[in-house]
Amino acid sequence: MILLEPHNVIIQTTLNDKIIKPSSLDVAFVDYDGVRFHLSTPERKTQLLLSMHIRCWDELVQYGALEVLQREYGTLLQPQAEPEYHVSLVIDIEQIPTSPEDRDAFVLSIALFKRNALAAPFESAFKTQKQLEGAGTGQGELMQIHYRDEEAIYIQASPDRVTVIFSTIFSDETDRIYGKVFLQEFVDARRQPAIQNAPQVLYSNREPPLEIRHLKDLRNTEDTGYVTFVLFPRHFSPINAAATISHIQLFRDYLHYHIKCSKAYMHSRMRFRVAEFQKVLNRAKQEVVVTERKTVTGRTMSTR
Repeated sequence: MILLEPHNVIIQTTLNDKIIKPSSLDVAFVDYDGVRFHLSTPERKTQLLLSMHIRCWDELVQYGALEVLQREYGTLLQPQAEPEYHVSLVIDIEQIPTSPEDRDAFVLSIALFKRNALAAPFESAFKTQKQLEGAGTGQGELMQIHYRDEEAIYIQASPDRVTVIFSTIFSDETDRIYGKVFLQEFVDARRQPAIQNAPQVLYSNREPPLEIRHLKDLRNTEDTGYVTFVLFPRHFSPINAAATISHIQLFRDYLHYHIKCSKAYMHSRMRFRVAEFQKVLNRAKQEVVVTERKTVTGRTMSTR
């Protein structure tokens, strides 16, 4: 299986190119989940402005996104975002570290702009779980991140776990079948001894999980599925927390990406089999032998 990278490759590649050769720039592009970016040089060639528009920005701010971005980017974070965007960074190429290791780490941190913004509710849930674990009772706030049209992530902390629920829409009947098979593999794979410590994965079609069943804006249609991850403290320990956040953010994109790859593979195999059967049919055709006969008068007659 191919794992999707949490950073934006366009940002990473563009920054590396501009560090080597500064020049004027004005490019807009879109990441997963409809997140829009704008990378430009509005004032001078050595100063880049990176802006991001994300559908669930107001919800992320409510759960601490500005604090996380301030911690990660410091003075690069602008108090006023570019018009039509939610948040902006200003990168001065002349101030970028000169050593290759530090420069690569800096560029990667900028390319993780979206990932770091979306990390806020997860970090908040992890902190709440530690507090509830100490108290031994209670339930954290049910955080809702509507990051796509008609799809959302729900996160809730408990004394012994953090529950993450994805709602996803399967627009095609075939996608729903592939998705069910794919998600069943998540459940079955956890039985292997090597990965028994992986998070528990539950899947339900149409029927929302108990944790969110009281919400009024949920879809109750056949094309709606809910995927639940149960994260235990070992999954978000200080060593594992960053990797867990990076991987779980991309689950929805990972799922639909591999559904499309599976369909493309199946179609290629079907085309191959049809071509092979066509060859067999062509070899099975009998050759028609044409013979010529002449009448007494000299006329030629063809028979088969």
